Amino acid sequence: MKIYIEDLTFTTIIGILDFEREIPQDVIINVEIEYSYAEKDFINYADVATLIKSRVQEAKFLLLEDALLDLSQLLKEKFSLINKLSLKITKPSILPDCRVSLEDNFYFES
Repeated sequence: MKIYIEDLTFTTIIGILDFEREIPQDVIINVEIEYSYAEKDFINYADVATLIKSRVQEAKFLLLEDALLDLSQLLKEKFSLINKLSLKITKPSILPDCRVSLEDNFYFES
């Protein structure tokens, strides 16, 4: 099974520049989760989205790299059925002429 959470958008403090530490900015997170579904063993996508949003907003990460690593560990801890996880964080307005993103894939043995 695959779960897609596309364009989860919210504001948060994230980044290393002085103004990024003071003014919340939009981020967009895309998630793809692969897991082995068995009857009554499923991952609630609403819980995943809520967890991601609350973690990023609370942690106020300096680097997108740290956010991706932290989220991958947290999601696997909370949702042990995950076999593969793809996370992408986009900062749509940090640069005036483009969107900046960072993505990574994580593989877990169940």
